[in-house]
Amino acid sequence: MYGTIARLHPTPGREADLEAYGRRIAELKVPGYRVSYMFTPDTNPYDRPTTFLIAIFDDQATYRANADDPAQNERYLEMRSMLEDDPEWMDGTFETS
Repeated sequence: MYGTIARLHPTPGREADLEAYGRRIAELKVPGYRVSYMFTPDTNPYDRPTTFLIAIFDDQATYRANADDPAQNERYLEMRSMLEDDPEWMDGTFETS
């Protein structure tokens, strides 16, 4: 499995919108998409409110195909409108134990 983890800084007052966005995106039928999560730490070690987005695909090829899809760029722009700044992304392999 392959995907991304992104550190997000929601715009104050837009946290619920971001959660709703995540639920809506999870219902899409994107080829190779498996699951996504929004994770908000109970204790925030950062200088401002922080949420992590985790998105997992079957493999790197389906992940990259989604990343290159113009429809994904539109979804990203929608998410970006709810954030204070650009996300910090880490792409890589997910393995189960």
